[in-house]
Amino acid sequence: MTTRHRATRRQFIKRAAALSATALGVPYFVPSAVLGKHAVPPSERIVIGCVGTGGQGTGNMKRFMEFPDVQVVAVCDVDTRHRDRARDLVNAKYGNQDCAAENDFRKLVARADLDVVSVCTPDHWHALASVAAAKAGKDIYCEKPLANSVAEGRAIAKAVKENDRILQTGSHERSGASSRFACELVRNGRIGKLHTIRINLPCDDGHHKEVRQMTGVPPTMEVPEGFDYDTWLGHTPLAPYTERRCHFWWRFILSYGGGEMTDRGAHVIDIAQLGNGTDDTGPVEIEATGTASKTSLYDAFMDYKFVNKFASGVTMIGENKGPRGLKFEGSDGWIFIHIHGGKLEASSESLLKATIGENEIHLGRSPGHHRNFLDSVKSRRQPVATAEIGHRTASICHLNNIAMLVGRKLKWDPESEQILDDPEANRLLKPTMRSPWTI
Repeated sequence: MTTRHRATRRQFIKRAAALSATALGVPYFVPSAVLGKHAVPPSERIVIGCVGTGGQGTGNMKRFMEFPDVQVVAVCDVDTRHRDRARDLVNAKYGNQDCAAENDFRKLVARADLDVVSVCTPDHWHALASVAAAKAGKDIYCEKPLANSVAEGRAIAKAVKENDRILQTGSHERSGASSRFACELVRNGRIGKLHTIRINLPCDDGHHKEVRQMTGVPPTMEVPEGFDYDTWLGHTPLAPYTERRCHFWWRFILSYGGGEMTDRGAHVIDIAQLGNGTDDTGPVEIEATGTASKTSLYDAFMDYKFVNKFASGVTMIGENKGPRGLKFEGSDGWIFIHIHGGKLEASSESLLKATIGENEIHLGRSPGHHRNFLDSVKSRRQPVATAEIGHRTASICHLNNIAMLVGRKLKWDPESEQILDDPEANRLLKPTMRSPWTI
């Protein structure tokens, strides 16, 4: 894409905005309105390929296609139904028949015409697809949680850094203005000294109730025509096919996802990290207890309580109770952020009417999570949810699950990313991958 190399009026505007933002000491986000919403020449377009076109993947794809400076040219999915539906949506959007449809993500990321790869697969495929995209020189929008294990998340962050790529983790709550404002209040001491963060992750939605009702393993079914089930399994162990293992329901099977802990937990804990100022690190002590079925297909934890302690003395306490969100508690007050929607509550009405001073910590504002990513692709400035940020958030989720699996408190070194003095727990940081897949 020639916008990375050629000086244009658009780039002049962005550079001027960046200099102004730097002078003010705030993050740099360029609203799309500044750049105009008229027809965009091909040299200015961001060309995208989408890996994973189920519900969320198609949602992300459609969101990207709303922007006039984006063109989707290829889709990939191991389910023909998803793949063909996505291809038809793209062709209808652009009025042509040019959208490529692939079964193998490696063919998509190898395309020379792509600037960006959107990864929205089941969690166990995030790392392999994202690392391949980074090594192929593509920028990446990867759904949350960044990866399905600590080691895979670090591999993504490493590949992104080594190949000088831009990655946005799909933790879209981080782009919410109210969440960012609440975190500014916390970071600037408006609730006094922060001492406790309470995380509410209830498991009482309709799909949670269905998971709880599953007490065994459904009978083996014939793999549907057009579904490449072996590739769907990927690096995970061979397992008999049942429709309740795959689309959507995979998130409650630990080989493929992490249950509610990584599903909505990757949103709620992510905002906790932002408010706590710990985006580049994590807790040093992990304690968690929980219950999970020993006979069901779904082995993720549904009832849990966790206590994570940071080196600063801040304690993060989580439970499977509502309302979904998080509460920052300080010596002088508290703020609660509802997930989703970002509604705020506080110990004082006046707290939510406060103004952040010129010399205080400013977290900036995002023009929207997808737009923030696209602007970052063009400017080469970091987005609001980098690979490192997404990795650190997901790591906390995984460590809580590991603590529940082994049934004991863990000592965590955020710098070496190792569980101290516990070889059994340490082995759970990285999955054993089925050949030929490796990270």
